[in-house]
Amino acid sequence: MAKNILICGVGGQGTVLAAKIISQAAINQGQKVLSAETIGMAQRGGSVVSHVRIGNDCYSPLIPLGQADLLISFEAAEAVRNMNYLKKDAAVIVNRKILQPTTASITGVTFSEDIMIEELKKHSSNVSVIDTDKACANLKSSKIVNTLLLGAACRTGIVDLKSVEDAIRILVKPDFYELNIRALHYEF
Repeated sequence: MAKNILICGVGGQGTVLAAKIISQAAINQGQKVLSAETIGMAQRGGSVVSHVRIGNDCYSPLIPLGQADLLISFEAAEAVRNMNYLKKDAAVIVNRKILQPTTASITGVTFSEDIMIEELKKHSSNVSVIDTDKACANLKSSKIVNTLLLGAACRTGIVDLKSVEDAIRILVKPDFYELNIRALHYEF
């Protein structure tokens, strides 16, 4: 049976690396993986969405609407923008943090984390809200948000922890391996 995982955020947050780690983890388990990124204006803080499909009955790298088993969102507003991909009561891992769009400073309209999270909870009863700012402060690095969210994703059972550890060893620079493993196992 296929596993469909959607990862979303904004440029520079590490969403593409997170997708590569999940893909490598599945490959390490001998599974077929199809993956695609839509990055648009990512270098300017724009949306980044990665589709990861795992299993022999996947024939396209893009997840059909209403078929994602797991949404990993690096930013709460991006989670809401992409919730139409979710199956009913799919697992949602969402970073509490909101990155206000540039247009917010021009228009004076801002997004509220609580409103975004409440909207997600209307769609799924399986929403885990992660405070990555606090975890990053405790681990003394702001460059591990992706690994913190991957650790939370592993706790859903949809992504295998040991295979993710092995994928991190392959894809992350050796100097950052131990920090990423600590982030992967961080308890919220």
